[in-house]
Amino acid sequence: MAPNLAETELVFDALAHEVRRHIIQLLSHLGGELPSGYLAKRFSHSWPTTTRHLRVLEGAGLVTVRREGRSSVYRLERDRLRRVVGAWLAILDPPTPEQTWRSSGPRWASPRPATKGKSR
Repeated sequence: MAPNLAETELVFDALAHEVRRHIIQLLSHLGGELPSGYLAKRFSHSWPTTTRHLRVLEGAGLVTVRREGRSSVYRLERDRLRRVVGAWLAILDPPTPEQTWRSSGPRWASPRPATKGKSR
């Protein structure tokens, strides 16, 4: 099922910040699931800033969180990321001949009825 506009906006808003894109890359390249403490140590900003970024990604459905005692483990939701971003990228594909819109021509190009006594 193709994502709706609100879903697409939510995902792209989450991906708009470079730190959140970096978190996505870390999760993708380092196993898909990482503890919050590991993610926080990868950035120079404060712990609350990292958790805010993680909440945005969670709210967009790009990561899920699993609690293990006092710690949290974040998991990349690859399928959702591929579905939403992939659907948006598919819009950029050139249309097939069956999808191409063909105009019947501009309306002003149709011949006008001749009027008596006046030339154009």
